[in-house]
Parts: sequence; C-alpha cells; structure tokens
Amino acid sequence: MTGGVSRWRRRLNRWLTPFLRWCHSLSNTLAHMWRRSLQLRVVVSTLSLSLIVIVILGVVLTSQITDRLLEAKITAATEEMDRARGVVEDQLAGVDGSAALKDQLESAASSLTSRNQAGGQASGSAGTFDPALIVEQDGPRDPVFAGPADQIPDNLREFVHNGQIAYQFATVSDPEGYSGPALIIGSPTASSISGLELYLVFPLASEDRSLSLVRSTLLIGGAVLLVLLAAISLLVARQVVLPIRSASRIAVRFADGRLKERMPVRGEDDMARLAMSFNEMAESLSKQITQLEEFGNLQKRFTSDVSHELRTPLTTVRMAADLIHDGSESLDPILRRSSELLVAELDRFEGLLADLLEISRHDAGVAELASEQLDVRMCARAAVSTVRHLRESGTELIVDMPDDPVIADVDPRRVERVLRNLLANAIDHGEGKPILLRLRADDDALAFIVRDSGVGLRPGEEKLVFNRFWRSDPSRVRRSGGTGLGLAISVEDANLHDGKLEAWGEPGVGACFRLTLPRVRGKKLVSSPLPLKPTTAKFVRTPSNADIVAEEVGEVTSSIPTPHETESRTGSQGGERS
Repeated sequence: MTGGVSRWRRRLNRWLTPFLRWCHSLSNTLAHMWRRSLQLRVVVSTLSLSLIVIVILGVVLTSQITDRLLEAKITAATEEMDRARGVVEDQLAGVDGSAALKDQLESAASSLTSRNQAGGQASGSAGTFDPALIVEQDGPRDPVFAGPADQIPDNLREFVHNGQIAYQFATVSDPEGYSGPALIIGSPTASSISGLELYLVFPLASEDRSLSLVRSTLLIGGAVLLVLLAAISLLVARQVVLPIRSASRIAVRFADGRLKERMPVRGEDDMARLAMSFNEMAESLSKQITQLEEFGNLQKRFTSDVSHELRTPLTTVRMAADLIHDGSESLDPILRRSSELLVAELDRFEGLLADLLEISRHDAGVAELASEQLDVRMCARAAVSTVRHLRESGTELIVDMPDDPVIADVDPRRVERVLRNLLANAIDHGEGKPILLRLRADDDALAFIVRDSGVGLRPGEEKLVFNRFWRSDPSRVRRSGGTGLGLAISVEDANLHDGKLEAWGEPGVGACFRLTLPRVRGKKLVSSPLPLKPTTAKFVRTPSNADIVAEEVGEVTSSIPTPHETESRTGSQGGERS
C-alpha cells in the first residue's frame, strides 16, 4: 500500500513539477511585461474598470427589465382573473344543479379554455393560461377539482381559501411539454358552488425568452464595447506613450554622447511642452558638457606641459642638491639640516611630478598594461615593504593572505602602486589604529581590501575620494607626504586591468577600500570574493591574526608572508584619502 502511494506521488510530482515551472515562468513573464509597459498598464486598467462598470450596468438593467416585465404580467393577469371569474360565475349559474360537481367544474374550465384560445393572444391580454377549479369538501373527503390542481402551491391556496386574491411565481410543467417558471393567480368566486376557488396558471415562456434576449444582447454589447474600449484606450495610451518613448530613446542617445539629439515639437499640448522643456534641458547640458570638456582638455594639456617642462630644471636642481648633500659633512649644522630638507622636498617634488606624468598618460589614453602571470602576494609584500611610515607612526599592520599562491594576469608595478597608495592612505587617516590588508580569490577574480578604524568617510564621500586633489579635511596632516593624486591614479590602474576600486566608510568607524581584479585579462567581473562593507562595526584582532608591532622585521626577502602575519615595514609614499 505504501509503495503504491509512493509511486502515485512520484508520478504526480513528475507531471506537476513541469506545470508549476511553466506557471512560474508565465507569471514572471507577465510581471516583467506589466512593469516595463506603461501602455499595457493603461489598457488593462481601463478594461478592468470598464468591465466592472459594464457588469454593474448589465445587472441593473436586467433587474429593471425583469421587474417591469413581471409587473406588466401581474397587472394583465389580475385583469384576466376578473374576466375569468365572471365567466365562471355566469357559466355555473346556467348549469343544471343536478349535474355532478366535477362535471360542473370541468364544464366551467372548458369554457375558460375555449375563451382563452379564442382571444388570449389579443393585444393587451396576459397571454395563454391554464384554468384550475378547486372545491374543498367537508370532512375527510378529497377536494373536487378540474384542471392542473396539482400545480397550485399550498401556501397560495391558503391565501385564496381565506378569501383573498393572491399570486405566486412557481415552476410548473404541463402535458404539452412546457416546464419552467409560471405566474399562478388565485381568487375565490361568488358562485352557486360554495368554496369554489379559481386559479389561472400563466406560463412565463415569452417573458423568459425576452429576458434571455436582453441578457444575450447585453452580453454581446458589453463584449463589443470592451473591444472598442480596448482599441480606444490603446490609441489614447499610444498618443501619450510614444512621446515618452521618443524622449527615452533620445535621452539614451544623448547619454551616449550624441549631444545634438533633440525631441520633435508638434502642436502646443502637454507633450509639446514636454518636448520643449526636454530640448531646453538638453541644450543647457550640451553647453555645460562642452565647456567642461574644453576645461578638462585645457587642464590635461596644462598638466602634461607643466610636468614635461619641469623635468629638465628639476633634474638640474636634483644634481645640485645631491652634490650639496654629499658634501654636507663638511658644512655647519644649519646648512647640513638645510641640505637634508632640500633633498626631502625634492623627493616629494619628484613624486608629484611622477604622478602628474602618470595621470597625463591616462588622460591621453597612452597608458599601457605590462601584464604577466605571477603570484599577486608578491605585490602585496612589496607594497608593505615600501611604506616606511608604519615604523615611524607605530601603526599595526595585519596581513591576511592565503597559504597557496594566487596566480593572476596583472601588471605587478601598477598593482603594487595601488596597494601602496591604499596603505599610505590608511596610515594617514587610521589615527594609529590597526590596519588590515586581506587577500582572497575565487576561480574568476581576486580581491584586496585595506581597512582602517580611523575617521571614516561621510555619506557621499566614497565617490569623491577618488577625485584629483580632493580632501575631506584640508587641515589634516599628511604623514605620507602624498600628492593628492594617489587614489585617482589607483582607479585608473584598476580600470586598465578591467577591475574595480571601491570605497566604503562610516564616520567614527573607519574606511575600507576594495580592489577587485579578474584573474584572466579581459574577463568580465561578475562578483568580488570579499565584501566591501565590513560585517563587524569595529576591527577586532584575534589570536590567529595577532600582530607583532614592536619588533623590526628588516629588509624584504623573496618569501611570501603567511596568513595572518603582521609586519612593520619601511618604504616610501602612497596616495591619500582626503
């Protein structure tokens, strides 16, 4: 028994699963169409509201027509009852009293039937009817009747027996084959036969046909009206949607750089005013974009010219400064200190000039990627070793990298520069708190994060932080001696790799920068192995990643740091956040 149930269940699942999958796909398709098509929403909404109105009107009209037909039928039947009662009373008054009661009743009923067949279809009549005559007998004897007495409801007979004229709607069937609703009206008579009750059964076949015709007419008319409303709403919605679609297409082309695109202006209605407003906005944006492009080109040309023009005098000054510094032992202390400051500032000036040259190459589109297959952990170690400010500021650095090599197709010089800039930026804004450098990789991509627990970033600054020379707090002292171009260059280096450099920050919590690169050059990034937003509000060190801050590690060797190793390194400058 259990096996049979299991087989039926598996068979049901085998048939039901594809059907449910098809229903889910259909619902998703319809939902997608509903979200994307304004015209569809307008048409469906119009048809839905119109259908509700048509149904309400149809119900009201059908009810009103039914009531009017039945009222007219009742009025005509009452008049016919008055005439029929007179005929019966006259007929019974002229019948031999010695005849049997049933024969008298059948004679009166036959007279009514003959009269009905002769003139019942005349204008203004209630239509054909079947008469029934009933006389209640005293005692236990059954009543005497003529006609379809079995079709008369008991509650109607009670009203008539009490001397009232009453009517009732009921379902009847006759020997001629009719079966359906009928109006039955009854009345007591003042004949020679005591207790005689007269009933007329009016079939409602013609009224039922009339109501069926009305219902079918309303149904067909409603369907035709819905089709017409659908066509009308489609045309009306199209008149509204077409200019909007045109504006959308033109806006897309405008965003692609085709700044001469404009909407056609037709007429003076709302759509025409929309087109004019759109064209005015496009014209204003086009002028501003053109001006910004001109300013940008001037800035790029100025940067390139200045950086190239400064190389020759800077080389001369550097040679002179080196000569002075080499002979500084023979100078007095004040001049010796001046020579040291001169060399330090020249180092910073050379860094600024190198950054200007690099950013001008990116602007000119001549920056090239010298990629090679290598272990990216070497880039991280080299970046750590060149940031000398770790020792000077006493900042703790936690390096968390996999044990196994992480091979990727990258430009080691550019990746090292990005990491160096991020580390130096974290030192400047980390307020002496620990800094985390983490590397993770999957089959398609690798990701570095550099996280600090310093001042953080305010909302919106995660985009501004990559602008050239942008600083959130100009009064903050730079420990790195950065030029303000480090993060801007880092973004360009990441873009050259088809990667991403992103930032997250929260005031008082810290900041996190994530560099995501594809492991194979040219492969599109889908996701990152590391989350950008930290899962914890504060950076907490555990025994597995505890760092050794006070010890001096020394010069860099060819070995790769093990996971959770913490190092203090010496090095040069990096970028800055603000």
